[in-house]
Amino acid sequence: MYTVFFDAVVAMEFFQKYRTYCLFTLSLAIGVIIWLLPSPVGVKPEGWALFAIFVSTILGVILKPFPMGVIALFGLAAAVSTRTLSFSEAFSGFSNEVVWLVVFAFFVARGFILTGLGARLAYRVMSVLGKNSLGLGYGLVATDLILAPMIPSVTARSGGIIYPILKALADVFTNKSHDPKMGAFLTLAAFQGSAISSAMFLTSMAGNPLIAQFALEQGISLTWGTWAVAAIVPGLFSLIVVPYIIYRLATPVIQQTPHAKEMAHDKLRAMGPMKPQEWIMLGVFAFLITLWVIGPSIGVKASVAAMLGLSILLLTGILRWKDVLEEHGAWDTFIWFSTLITLASFLNKFGVTTWFSDWVVGHVVGFEWLVGFVFVGLVYFYSHYFFASNVAHIGAMYAPLLIVSIAMGTPPELAALMLAFYSSLFGGLTHYGSGPAPILFGAGYVSVGQWWKIGAVASVVNITIWMVIGGLWWKLLGYW
Repeated sequence: MYTVFFDAVVAMEFFQKYRTYCLFTLSLAIGVIIWLLPSPVGVKPEGWALFAIFVSTILGVILKPFPMGVIALFGLAAAVSTRTLSFSEAFSGFSNEVVWLVVFAFFVARGFILTGLGARLAYRVMSVLGKNSLGLGYGLVATDLILAPMIPSVTARSGGIIYPILKALADVFTNKSHDPKMGAFLTLAAFQGSAISSAMFLTSMAGNPLIAQFALEQGISLTWGTWAVAAIVPGLFSLIVVPYIIYRLATPVIQQTPHAKEMAHDKLRAMGPMKPQEWIMLGVFAFLITLWVIGPSIGVKASVAAMLGLSILLLTGILRWKDVLEEHGAWDTFIWFSTLITLASFLNKFGVTTWFSDWVVGHVVGFEWLVGFVFVGLVYFYSHYFFASNVAHIGAMYAPLLIVSIAMGTPPELAALMLAFYSSLFGGLTHYGSGPAPILFGAGYVSVGQWWKIGAVASVVNITIWMVIGGLWWKLLGYW
């Protein structure tokens, strides 16, 4: 017994010391095993080889032995060196306009932060809604909703703008009013609100344009306007109901919160009147929203609109070229996003996703499409407990499950939209399942148990609202 225990301790120490290489070897080994297996009937050898590379890449993204961009480059290198893809095929995703929409939106978001307009909007909302603790939670949620269409990184939005304000407010009530529960309520409300607002716009989460690309490959066009109109009704319902339920489950000691309004007014006074740079940024914001809404009718693509907005910011000096070069999150996203689009695209072209969907359909045959789709949706949603990234989850499961859903008879637009919205909503399940989760959890106001409990309750509420209220709304819109 002692020897077994000693061996286990040694193995654990070895793993901790060489964790990076152990995890990388694991993801690589699984890819090699799949590569060596005979390809299924109906799948070309190059398709099966690419599937092995894809699985290995996705596992690397999930296990994170190296940064996501590094793993993506490893995947491209494997595809090219094994001649599974030609060099031009492997890098075809880097010219994809959806990729550039996300990259341009990152740059525009930097302008929001640098000019101080994002913080000003947040404090303005706090000054209006911050008279009581529930209003304070709604204020943080409303701030995130306002910023969501313009900031595609929920991590940047929640971590860069919302979190500093949340922390300042929580500290005021913890230190001055001795209410340790206020921090937990504000953290949970802001976190769950960010998951909902991320589902409401094509440009509010980095994975959403990837979803639009996957849907387009199945002949389903999800424009900015289509996405926003479909999400607005269930999204607003969720944003109203979920924070209130959190308030009932994690009620702060103090109900009235004059400190919050005072702090917001103090910050706004310190900031002074709106500066010219903020007015320009606000104008660009309005310009982009307008183009994204009317773009399809006048022939202006979302990526072109974002490029025009970025050009205005550079021309007016709101952004410098140095700011663009230093936006590391944008360039990192550019690498892994382009790679995932490339791999997923060629999996579809090589017939792998069709084979997978046929296999799954064969196991759910006999179900009515509604029952089958609900089952597929729940599997997709709750499998997020095994993922540490929304984008990794989307890359691994969205496209094949969309194909499966359509093959079962689910109306294509309904299937694409419901799975798309789940792709943001499931980020609220755990303290590691999305970008802002570890940032907000790291503040220390919420225990793991409370975080998971609220995440589970919010998931049931969100699924119910988006299936029932959303389903009725989409029926009215003619999606099924």
